[in-house]
Amino acid sequence: MIDFGFDKIALIGAVALIVIGPEKLPRVARTVGHLMGKAQRYVSDVKAEVNRSIELEELKKMKTQFEDAARDVEQGVSSEVKQASSEMNEAWAELQSSSGGGGGDSSPYTSDALSEPPLDYRPNKKNWRVKRAAVPQWYRQRHGVRAKAQSGAARVARFRPPRVL
Repeated sequence: MIDFGFDKIALIGAVALIVIGPEKLPRVARTVGHLMGKAQRYVSDVKAEVNRSIELEELKKMKTQFEDAARDVEQGVSSEVKQASSEMNEAWAELQSSSGGGGGDSSPYTSDALSEPPLDYRPNKKNWRVKRAAVPQWYRQRHGVRAKAQSGAARVARFRPPRVL
């Protein structure tokens, strides 16, 4: 901010002591210090806001660069996939034409064989919601392992001796 040396601050203090007086000088100095602190905080807030806006602009630039790169990669991959797909279709058509064309069912790679599962296929129907324990239930009952959880109050009530009146 403003460059003050020790000699300038001493001169300002001496003039303030003469002009303001010794009774009001501490209050004025406190007020000036408070205002200077507010000014410094305001300047630091403005600097932080400027830095944030600069960083935001840089991030926006990086975002557009990454989006462009991703778009280029996506276009390159899709063109390669289309090219490979067309080559596969051509090879498939060539294979179909060279196999005789009439015996489509003799080939194991027919479209019916790929679309339907074999007759002996069974999907896994395990009920995953049922909890399977490693220790059998009869062993737990024989050795006194609790099968159901009880609250603390229920446990206390269960083992409390009966009241005699």
